Amino acid sequence: MEMHLQPLATTCFVSGQPFAEGDRVASFLVRATTLDVVRYDLLATEASSFAPEGFVACRWVQAFKPQAHENAARTLKLNAENLFLTLAEPANELNVESTRLLQFLALMLERKKLLRPKGQSADGTKSVYEHAKSKQLFEVPMGDLTPEFFVAVQEQLTVLVGSKPQKPVISQTETSVQAAT
Repeated sequence: MEMHLQPLATTCFVSGQPFAEGDRVASFLVRATTLDVVRYDLLATEASSFAPEGFVACRWVQAFKPQAHENAARTLKLNAENLFLTLAEPANELNVESTRLLQFLALMLERKKLLRPKGQSADGTKSVYEHAKSKQLFEVPMGDLTPEFFVAVQEQLTVLVGSKPQKPVISQTETSVQAAT
């Protein structure tokens, strides 16, 4: 899974006001009506009135930290690992959709051996993972991996990466009726 998205903006999408270090910034990943995946960054105070056109795949809040422009091409590439690292940042505030996506990404990256399970948090509500490259520990809320969970994740991923239109399925009865006419 690989997408090309903009890095964290330096100004609020709604007000145009530049972010200052420590500002709470709400980030949205949205599948726009043009089917492009767009990232919107805005002050958290503006988030309640923000209604983007399209489907919001996930949303999180983070403290703004000015970034040094090290490798712009690498920053533009958002893959599963980068999305996990962004969502799992301890300072981020997650909602239900983002938590679900984070849980799925942890499962996927553990399978790819990019994350190593290290047990549970002291209170038993979170799984602890170690990122293989950075050795950084991340806590991911535990959840039930039910069929409903995977259906919801599939909808989110479809929004982010798109899907091919499926051919309509014709039942045996419809085929018999068409042949008779």
